[in-house]
Amino acid sequence: MKVLIACEFSGIVRDSFIARGHDAWSCDLLPTEKPGPHIQGDVRRILGRKWDLMIAHPDCTYITNSGVQWLWNTPKKPKAGILYGPARWKALDEACAFFKELLGAEIPLIAGENPIPHKYAVERIGRTYDQLIQPYQFGHGEMKSTCFWLKNLPPLMPTRHVAGREQRVFKESPGPNRWKNRARTYQGIADAMADQWGLVTWQQALVAA
Repeated sequence: MKVLIACEFSGIVRDSFIARGHDAWSCDLLPTEKPGPHIQGDVRRILGRKWDLMIAHPDCTYITNSGVQWLWNTPKKPKAGILYGPARWKALDEACAFFKELLGAEIPLIAGENPIPHKYAVERIGRTYDQLIQPYQFGHGEMKSTCFWLKNLPPLMPTRHVAGREQRVFKESPGPNRWKNRARTYQGIADAMADQWGLVTWQQALVAA
């Protein structure tokens, strides 16, 4: 299977598919953190390369419910680099248009991943997510609500429930790499994607379409 992992710099999901024999490539504006097949640049330029499966991780900054307050409010001490009010609405429109373009790509199998979105993002994307999972369902004793928008793919089935509900990602220390550490896919989830979605065939996709 030819697999595109869109908006991934870590190589975690890409390498899980490669380990199972797939021709998998990551693509991001940033270089890959791990050696492997990677295309650095705008993923929209390569959507037409006859991929069988795409798993997309578009930036969640303006889509996630945790930041919805900044569409309306500006703190007394605004943070540099953070958008508020009208500027954030504009960024939201652009982020949702990008997400919607990925979901609408002419690729048989697609999974779009993001945290829980706010209602304004759902309105712009045109539909809400199909599935919500947690890391503790896949061998990691932590919490991080992860949503999937699915095209011709079944919901991801939990592989190993474990104890613990630590919010490590939420508590990530401030710093220049905070967003990177929060964005990386958990290995157990990446392995489940490769094990389960890597077995979905073209024939199954055509039947589901």
